[in-house]
Amino acid sequence: MSSETGYVAVMARRGEIMRRSAGIDYDRYERPGGIAFDYEGLATSPPYTLDQVREVQRAHKVGDTPLWELERLSRLVRQASPPGSGARIFIKDEAANAAGSFKARRASLCLAQAAENGFAGVIAATSGNYGAAVASQAAIYGLKALILQEVFDSQGRGQPEVLEKTRACEAYGAEVWQLTVGPELFYIQLLLLEETGYFNASLYTPYATLGIETLGHEIATECQERFGRPPAVAVITHAGGGNVTGTARGLRRGGAGGTAVIGASVDLTGLHMASDTDFNRKSFTTGHTGFGFPFTVDPDRVDVPRNAARGLRHLDRYVTVTQGEVFYATQLLADLEGLERGPAGNTSLAAAMVIAREYGEDEIVVVQETEYTGAGKHPTAQLTLALQMGIEVTTGKREDDVPGQRIAFPPSVAEMGVTEVDLTRLRRSYLRRIGVRAGHRALEPFEIEYLADDLHASQEFVVEEWAQLTASRFAVGTGSGGAGG
Repeated sequence: MSSETGYVAVMARRGEIMRRSAGIDYDRYERPGGIAFDYEGLATSPPYTLDQVREVQRAHKVGDTPLWELERLSRLVRQASPPGSGARIFIKDEAANAAGSFKARRASLCLAQAAENGFAGVIAATSGNYGAAVASQAAIYGLKALILQEVFDSQGRGQPEVLEKTRACEAYGAEVWQLTVGPELFYIQLLLLEETGYFNASLYTPYATLGIETLGHEIATECQERFGRPPAVAVITHAGGGNVTGTARGLRRGGAGGTAVIGASVDLTGLHMASDTDFNRKSFTTGHTGFGFPFTVDPDRVDVPRNAARGLRHLDRYVTVTQGEVFYATQLLADLEGLERGPAGNTSLAAAMVIAREYGEDEIVVVQETEYTGAGKHPTAQLTLALQMGIEVTTGKREDDVPGQRIAFPPSVAEMGVTEVDLTRLRRSYLRRIGVRAGHRALEPFEIEYLADDLHASQEFVVEEWAQLTASRFAVGTGSGGAGG
């Protein structure tokens, strides 16, 4: 370990630290020019077949979760649908995994890799379910787990959902470091990785995304076995991109390539996730636009050199729902189906209750995951904090729901909705960032192919958009030069 522990010195070593702690030589996947890399090579680099992943997960209390039909909720949605419409809604009950969420699938392979390579422990920087999943799997493997969390604002107020995750992590024997919101999280993670020599159980390694592929595969094969066809739609709560990536790849491997992959996030527009004043003005700690948008347009803004979780590469459609709609869906799930589940999975449930109206009564819409609930994750805790923060809680229209100011519950299922996210606009934002980094130089053919795949778009789209970006930059530069002269 280097003796230089100042912020600048540690950040300068981030690449070296990450490569050593993840056990992956990312350089071997890089292509010339700094834009493209061998995504498929990285994604398939873990030395496991899908059957082997399933064996690892079964041996560690993960996977083979039930697929429940929400018959009463589906009937209610059908009443708000056009005649003949209102698809059958199913949920994949990932709360049945060890630690109570689909994140156990991600953690299972990360811990398997850490154990196989002789690491004494693992580190994960996460305020969500993933921390509990890593702690749970570490306990099964007999490894140490160190979890870093952003918990408090500068007034010492703890986010109740994050505090619930702290309790869960500690229950599994993990050591938890609680931090205030701010930039020090990544710095401290780097310091500890270097000091301990632990494995970086990052959400964004190919181990983590491969672990989720079993989830999509289970959905595809069970629907085929039970109903003779794949689902029409899989609605997936979208944050950092791993959930969408792993599930979409698993669906394809299970023969459900025609299933529409729809991401759903809670609309928290206007709230900055790294802001001390905004930190506790949000009622959801994941599955929201504060993660969904930036990770979609800039997927490599993570704690490893290249992110295996790339949502835009797999999304067919992306929608947002309001905070009030998610709380409403949560209560309906409990009242009608006898299932008390946490908020993240119910983000996609709220969207599915609207999207199901677009499909026929015999079609299948799958809500791809649920999560456990608990004292801090229960709506009561979040709504209590909202009231303490001066946020109004009321009943009203969708447009009445204003992040950080008002939570509005819909008066009925018929008044729920979704807001479409313009994927073309996100693709252009992605390309603008790449253009700045590359100096708007001409693209090589292999870079065009890579960008088209990463954007889930045509190569013609990439060529045309890149030409417009380059022309706009030249026009701006020429105009500025003329004015200055």
